[in-house]
Amino acid sequence: MQDKDITQKVLEKYNDVFADILNVLLFDGRNVVDESTLTDALPMSMLKIDGRVRSQERDIAKYWRKSKINVALFGLENQTVANKLMPLRVFGYDGTEYVKQSRKENSGKSKYPVITLVLYLGYEKRWNYPKTLFEVLDIDEDIKPYVNDFKINLFEIAYMDREKIDLFKSDFRILADYLYQMRINRDYIADETDIAHVEELLTLMSAMTGDNRFEETINDLKGKENINMCEVLDRVEARGIEKGIEKGIEKGIEQGRIEGRLEGRQEGTINTLISLVNDGILSVYEAASRADVSVEDFEKYIKKN
Repeated sequence: MQDKDITQKVLEKYNDVFADILNVLLFDGRNVVDESTLTDALPMSMLKIDGRVRSQERDIAKYWRKSKINVALFGLENQTVANKLMPLRVFGYDGTEYVKQSRKENSGKSKYPVITLVLYLGYEKRWNYPKTLFEVLDIDEDIKPYVNDFKINLFEIAYMDREKIDLFKSDFRILADYLYQMRINRDYIADETDIAHVEELLTLMSAMTGDNRFEETINDLKGKENINMCEVLDRVEARGIEKGIEKGIEKGIEQGRIEGRLEGRQEGTINTLISLVNDGILSVYEAASRADVSVEDFEKYIKKN
């Protein structure tokens, strides 16, 4: 699980990918957020709980700026598995950022909204856990009118419409397409979309699928231009065949060793039985039975010796 979390962050940290995610999920594919207007924000923040200082860390956080003024802070949270406490987590991330803006040293600065997107990357089943604070809290009806609700901006990538997925222009489209196809068909057929961030995407695909061959093809593709997933899958398949042949050869060698050892043991057993027959201790019939061969074959062994 940790490998998936890390590789998702590595791909999404690129401004072209981050902007693409925002533009498709929030603005129906319109180029509202340009990648050049995004700057990295510190994903880690500190907060005091029960007298102890603790840290909390977002997956990815970026400021959207125009004329050096923060217009908004956008955060991405990736979830491969649904989390029933996600509203509390996101509320904590957003609240900490607002507290930061309220500090004395920031009193003269423009205040900006904080928007967190939760990207659910599971495809086996839907997100079936709370999406609002009210769904998490046990609230007495008498005080409910005075409790402010909070909802998370949840996007179930594998369950989006095909038309929505096709709006992505960055490498995130390949991941979204993979999740969609795995949900629908339990199989993935690649297209010829070029990959911009080859190493990051293939490392992510390796973590998502559990197939290390994606990561193993990275060195094969270094220096090449216009790489797409069709070529990647061809190489992945070729590596699978190569490994299969190697395993087959290894298995054949090992099988030969086993058979050789068995033949050696059988020969030693037969020689011992022949000696017992020659000494008159066993009959030919008894010796053949113990060697698990016919009397005729055992008599041939006697003649050879």
